[in-house]
Amino acid sequence: MEKLRNIAIIAHVDHGKTTLIDSIMKQSGMFRDNQSVDERIMDSGDLEKERGITILAKPTSIQWKDTRINIIDTPGHADFGGEVERVLSMTDGVILLTDAAEGPMPQTKFVLSKALAQGLKPIVIINKVDRPDARPDAVIDEVFDLFVSLDATDAQLDFPILYAAGRDGWCIKELDEPKENLHALLDLILDYVEPPKVETNKPFAMLSTLLDSDPYLGRCLVGRVEQGTAKVNDTVKAINLDGEQIESGRLTKLFKFEGTQRTPVEEVQTGDIICIAGLARASVADTICNPDVITPISSTPIDPPTMSITITVNDSPLSGLEGKKVTSTAIRERLLAEAETNVAISFSENDNKDAFEIGGRGELQLGVLVETMRREGYELTVSRPHVVYKIDENGNKLEPVEEVIIDVDDEYASTVIDSMNKRKAEMLDMRNSSGKTRVIFKAPSRALIGYQSKFLTDTRGTGVINRLFNSYGPHKGEIATRRNGALISTQTGVAVAYAIFNLQDRGVMFIDPQTKVYQGMIVGEHNRPNDLEINILKGKQLTNVRASGTDEAVKLVTPRKMSLEQMMSYINDDEVLEVTPENLRLRKQHLDPHARKKASKDQI
Repeated sequence: MEKLRNIAIIAHVDHGKTTLIDSIMKQSGMFRDNQSVDERIMDSGDLEKERGITILAKPTSIQWKDTRINIIDTPGHADFGGEVERVLSMTDGVILLTDAAEGPMPQTKFVLSKALAQGLKPIVIINKVDRPDARPDAVIDEVFDLFVSLDATDAQLDFPILYAAGRDGWCIKELDEPKENLHALLDLILDYVEPPKVETNKPFAMLSTLLDSDPYLGRCLVGRVEQGTAKVNDTVKAINLDGEQIESGRLTKLFKFEGTQRTPVEEVQTGDIICIAGLARASVADTICNPDVITPISSTPIDPPTMSITITVNDSPLSGLEGKKVTSTAIRERLLAEAETNVAISFSENDNKDAFEIGGRGELQLGVLVETMRREGYELTVSRPHVVYKIDENGNKLEPVEEVIIDVDDEYASTVIDSMNKRKAEMLDMRNSSGKTRVIFKAPSRALIGYQSKFLTDTRGTGVINRLFNSYGPHKGEIATRRNGALISTQTGVAVAYAIFNLQDRGVMFIDPQTKVYQGMIVGEHNRPNDLEINILKGKQLTNVRASGTDEAVKLVTPRKMSLEQMMSYINDDEVLEVTPENLRLRKQHLDPHARKKASKDQI
């Protein structure tokens, strides 16, 4: 039996997980010396490459000395925490990466708490020690304090520490050692991480942790073999957490992970992280096992969604012109498939089955789902995100509360504190260090919807905000987060530069000239709190009489462009976002002005 180690790399976003894996794979001899290799090899999805973030957890493996090391790259954003929670069950150890300047951040606390709860012993790496503002000794103290606050055991507190610069490909035990390679880390993994407990005499069983689809193989389930061995064409069954059989079938294909590729194998054994094909209905958290096994493998409970959006079909005057999948049936099937593979997402629908409520961890996760569907050719209408409330045993209303860590320049700290106080946030801590202020708050999740853009304005783009779900707390009452009113088009047609020029003093425009608009579409933000209906199609009346000074040049201010997540956060309750493969449009829920007035009266 080959020697084996299973580890996951966990950290806050942008602390260097994927970059470190790049360096490990290059130094383990996986690639030829002259082979061209992309940066962030593990970020294979288009959205991952564009945004520079990891969205899906992905396994890989390297060979070091005589041992095979399976490594799982995990997302750093809190919104994708469901991925982290699932994959930790496949590992026997974790590498905790911490930035040498920033220190432990909210997501560091979240992923570490999940790892400690599963009894894993972390290896701590202080990454990016080559930064000019690095403070490795202080960060080690902060990491130790974090371990203590999360009730780590004595064995977990006795963690080994390494210093690294993942981008440059070196890792050392002491800061004065030569900075050559990552051998210190790879050797430590072999010495410190325990090998999987081998139970070859028991019948085969594995917990399905990740679900993937392949155009040739169909549904592929990824997980770790907990006991026994399996061969190609063996008969297996899938049972859920209650022990009920879902289906039976044959293992048509077995794969192990070699670098970034899946390699077919004839046999797998205990401890292997594998991918199987051949089952049509089995899903995440199901146990794939020998027909003789009756007890399912327990699965880690996943934190519930805290935020939801409502998705409906696109019913605007421009619907069906850009997308291929426009029916509620197609949208429903796609959302059901997503809810099946992504355990951090919940799905519900109304009685008519034409409006679908999707719950997730945050705006980013929901935004990534909508963006993915958009690229697949769907047309949708998306509502403003709403938080998911709970009722306690005494009948009190509870709402999700987040821990917010804000790093800003000293001069903007008071502005940020004032803004957060208006949002009924509670300040927990405030620290100053070399011209920067770190402020820690507990704030209701709904108060933070749409706050990102205001925050960047308040801090002139220099501030950094990190959020993490903390708990459910008592409802804080009304929170004044109202933005200015909207500029609404009264006509359907093509926007004219002359009309935009004359309306610029009324507010900020969202569209360029020659953009298709329709009645009820939001084309800008009003300077005042009320909505204003405008005619953006009004061109200049041409005559054959020339006069000096009347033909002044049309000078247009650059319109405000927003991303999908920013638009979702920007809209009010009576507004929706129209999403098509080519365009994002803001609009009123009721396009007709009379219908809008009637709806507003009904609400009063």
